[in-house]
Amino acid sequence: WLLPAALKQRSGLSRRPPWHFEPESARQLVLKQFNTLDLKGYGCENMPAAIAAAGALLQYVKDTQQSALPHIQGISTENSDDSILLDAASRRNLELDFHPSGQLQYTLFGVLDKTSTAMGSRCLRRWINRPLRDRKILNNRYACIDSLLNDRLYQAVQAQLKQVGDIERISSRIALKSARPRDLLVLRNTLAVLPGLQHVLIDSDNPQLGLLRKNIGEQPDMLALLQKAIIDNPPVLIRDGGVIAPGYHPELDELRNLSQNADQFLIDMENREKAATGLSNLKVNYNRVHGYYIEISRLHAEKVPAHYTRKQTLKGVERYITEELKAFEDKVLSAREKSLSFEKSLYEELLNLIGASLPELQLCAAALAELDVLSNFAERADTLNLSQPVLLDKAGINIEGGRHLVVEQVSDIPFVANDLTFSNQRRMLVVTGPNMGGKSTYMRQAALIVLIAHIGCYVPAKSLSCGPIDKIFTRIGASDDLASGRSTFMVEMSETANILHNATSKSLILMDEIGRGTSTFDGLSLAWACADFLAKETKAFTLFATHYFELTTLADEQKTIHNVHLDAMEHGDRIIFLHAVKD
Repeated sequence: WLLPAALKQRSGLSRRPPWHFEPESARQLVLKQFNTLDLKGYGCENMPAAIAAAGALLQYVKDTQQSALPHIQGISTENSDDSILLDAASRRNLELDFHPSGQLQYTLFGVLDKTSTAMGSRCLRRWINRPLRDRKILNNRYACIDSLLNDRLYQAVQAQLKQVGDIERISSRIALKSARPRDLLVLRNTLAVLPGLQHVLIDSDNPQLGLLRKNIGEQPDMLALLQKAIIDNPPVLIRDGGVIAPGYHPELDELRNLSQNADQFLIDMENREKAATGLSNLKVNYNRVHGYYIEISRLHAEKVPAHYTRKQTLKGVERYITEELKAFEDKVLSAREKSLSFEKSLYEELLNLIGASLPELQLCAAALAELDVLSNFAERADTLNLSQPVLLDKAGINIEGGRHLVVEQVSDIPFVANDLTFSNQRRMLVVTGPNMGGKSTYMRQAALIVLIAHIGCYVPAKSLSCGPIDKIFTRIGASDDLASGRSTFMVEMSETANILHNATSKSLILMDEIGRGTSTFDGLSLAWACADFLAKETKAFTLFATHYFELTTLADEQKTIHNVHLDAMEHGDRIIFLHAVKD
């Protein structure tokens, strides 16, 4: 159980005992959870390490939730060949969903996320962090976007989705019996929207949108149940009562009537006692601490009838109780207590009734989330002038008029679009140019355009044709890692070594200023060796930015290496960066 120093220091870190990872006991736990005899149907029967991890996680959730987990009904395996692999450094450098400033607007996720639901937003984040390689799925997504752009169908879809609640989370709370009354109200309002959403999608002839429409369904029985059971504006907690609607259950109505008629009884009693005692300022009241009481000014205390029993003395008033009022108090409080208890049992029964349809709810939630992301992609394509990419079998990347989506959105000046071409004859571009010239932006935009295409979204370019890509690596920027005792140079070398060991001929690599963390000649030697290895051995598609102008001579030695530079010009005593990439 050796953990990195930084991990040990993290608050909230929970160690799990080794026996939770014992393969056979973990397997039995997973089998019991899914009520099955084997895991062949889930594609993980012969994956003992994965099953051990899944079993340990399942046990952890059981321990923390202290309840059954009926909403966890399956497990799926992810093959590394199914998606483009990005290591932690690449995710950080590309600023997919995190920016050092903490501002989401400076990330790819922040620019792309105009989803209408919380479910859709989470789904989009998952897609961004796991770009796919399956061209069939990606082309289906492009086709959906095209259909949603027709007559701006996405606008009608988004108008409906804005009324949809987070039923993904709500269904989990229902399964765990922790759903609150307002969760059920949100679920009811969402189910009421589904027929309208079905109507919006009915004319689309896109097969994938048709499948999503089918999976969303309508759930009329559940909607009718919730409309009958829950009031329009329930309190936050069931313990406060007043959640179940009148007419849902006659016994509850009877108990409530007994409790609620107390106000009229108090008014009638107050009028009778005023008449009997002649005390016009006599009041009959109730509070939660002292219950029911008759309140009389201390100035008239001598006129109090003999059958009044003093209950409390305050500065200006005396409070009394009578046998009649005491009997009524016992009856009302008993009815109120029974009413709250019975209402709670009805609420739990309601959760069980809804829980029986949990699989349908989860299917509906997943379909709504996907539809939300796809309609969001259509909106982004329409608003940001994105174009449909073309995925090819042939190796290579050809970007015409590519733009960095995030920089374009946050910058006040027009963005300069640039082209990029990779092929079997053009596998490495050595990028030179002045500081602030746009080298890093050009490199990042290439990776982001490829990544955006592989989440199924249109891309910020006039056109993109892209062959198979298996991994994206970046070595950009430098900082030390004090927690692990690593210098800036050591971090740079570790990330570079990871790229050199794991990249393939189908990988896209961004290398920015390799060797700047050490002396000039050592840095040049490192940069030269890395570029030479990537060009001759790995043969990956590589953008290699450098200040070492000597590296441009590599193009004379290796035919697959080409030089590009970013333009700048002098204007008076100023340097104007043109941000245009030229061979």
